[in-house]
Amino acid sequence: MELSTKSISMKEILDAPLHVIGFEISDISPQKIFGYFLVAKKCCNPFEVLHGGVSALVAESLASMGAHVASGFGRVAGVHLSIHHLKSANLGEIVYAEAKPLNVGKSIHVWEVNLWKKNSLNLGERILISSSRVTIKTNMPIPKNVKDAAVNIKKYAKL
Repeated sequence: MELSTKSISMKEILDAPLHVIGFEISDISPQKIFGYFLVAKKCCNPFEVLHGGVSALVAESLASMGAHVASGFGRVAGVHLSIHHLKSANLGEIVYAEAKPLNVGKSIHVWEVNLWKKNSLNLGERILISSSRVTIKTNMPIPKNVKDAAVNIKKYAKL
């Protein structure tokens, strides 16, 4: 499978924390959220490898975004994150991330999020960096002060 590094041209910020780390989203749908980022100094621990908290941030952000789209753009909130850190990603490497739903219920979604890098010796091979499960509460009431929260993501979602 050829992985696209073409990102959605977004003037609007869909997720502020992902924007801060330079995450580029290239696919948004109810079935999948996909993107990538360069492991920059601001994403690293003191040993110049990807900080585990950044992997968790990406996992919860992508799962929440996916649940938001899959639930018809209702308000969502993460209720549980379980993450396994399996391999490291070094400063300067590109990390890919994909979130897919495992269960889409009326009020609870469970999403699987995998982060990987390409094997430098075999570019077709993925090296799994982390694997996560994220449980999301969906269909919550939207407060009036954020009633337009879904405007930007609706522009880019493939429904």
